[in-house]
Amino acid sequence: MSPDIAAPDTATMAARAELDRLWARGTAFLGCRVALMGGAMSWVSERHLVSAISNAGGFGVIACGSMNPDQLAAEIAGTQSMTERPFGVNLITMHPQLDDLVRVCLQANVGHIVLAGGIPPGSAVRTVKDGGAKLTCFTPALVLAKRLIRSGADALVIEGSEAGGHIGPVSLNVLAQEILPHVQDVPVFVAGGLGRGEAIAAFLEMGASGAQLGTRFAAAKESIAHPNFKRAFIRAAARDALPSVQLDERFPVIPVRGLVNEGTKRFLQHQQTTRDRYLSGELSKEAAQLEIEHFWAGALRRAVIEGDVETGSVMAGQSVGMVTAEQSVADIIGELLDQAVGALERRMHTPPTSRERSAQRAG
Repeated sequence: MSPDIAAPDTATMAARAELDRLWARGTAFLGCRVALMGGAMSWVSERHLVSAISNAGGFGVIACGSMNPDQLAAEIAGTQSMTERPFGVNLITMHPQLDDLVRVCLQANVGHIVLAGGIPPGSAVRTVKDGGAKLTCFTPALVLAKRLIRSGADALVIEGSEAGGHIGPVSLNVLAQEILPHVQDVPVFVAGGLGRGEAIAAFLEMGASGAQLGTRFAAAKESIAHPNFKRAFIRAAARDALPSVQLDERFPVIPVRGLVNEGTKRFLQHQQTTRDRYLSGELSKEAAQLEIEHFWAGALRRAVIEGDVETGSVMAGQSVGMVTAEQSVADIIGELLDQAVGALERRMHTPPTSRERSAQRAG
């Protein structure tokens, strides 16, 4: 066989080895083959999708959301019946039964617990650590990253505003530059707007230990999301996934990124009507705030489970434009790996420029 034919195989093997090296810390932490975490999406990240991600070599994460302890225990048991691979559980820090939910995870021998939605209370952190589980937390800024590490976080996720669902104000591109060069104590996973392996490889080269993806997996074959929900993803472009709009600063609206539909238009009308009722004296400020907050109650379930993608909440990240078909989880992960390896292979085997050669000679 001529060198010209054999070279691509050798180059690809070297690129795969480089990918394994870049996310070795992430795979060791998660206990899986590829350091790709599934984003925790309410109503979507349940036993079928979570086990499929773990079985395909990634790391699935159950979205506890508003589940009570008995419901979470059943979901964990159901997931364990479908995979022998590691997976985690995402708990919302504001849940009124947070400590009980942590204990449910520990009793079920869940090795990784993710605390999201705010700064985790000390009692929950202590319970996780004393129970022997690994703790992952989200951080929107470098100063908080350092604080979380001091308080006991074993890993961090930095999620940019490109993500679906509840979002912060800063893009992943900026967060990565702010945080990755300055945090070496624990693995850091990047999230938000990730849809291709080339981008994942680039963040790994910046210092990330792995990546978290939600939107790509939401429309997977193993996802229990309604066919209407998946079709909405496949048809959508990045520009269709926008954050919710706040009409009046007196009535705060937590930014949530989703596909624009009739529901989002009605939400603006609802805010205006509610504000007018407040100004007329019909509603107190507190009652008006509750009216606005309750507008989306049950809307995510209507979209995901019932298929109401017109008035329901179709939460999606900006990577939704890269969802072009209903693929299996294994195919999605395989595609991401091929893209990441391809990007690394091109960079490893691109001849240096004349300026780079001059610099090498000077050195």
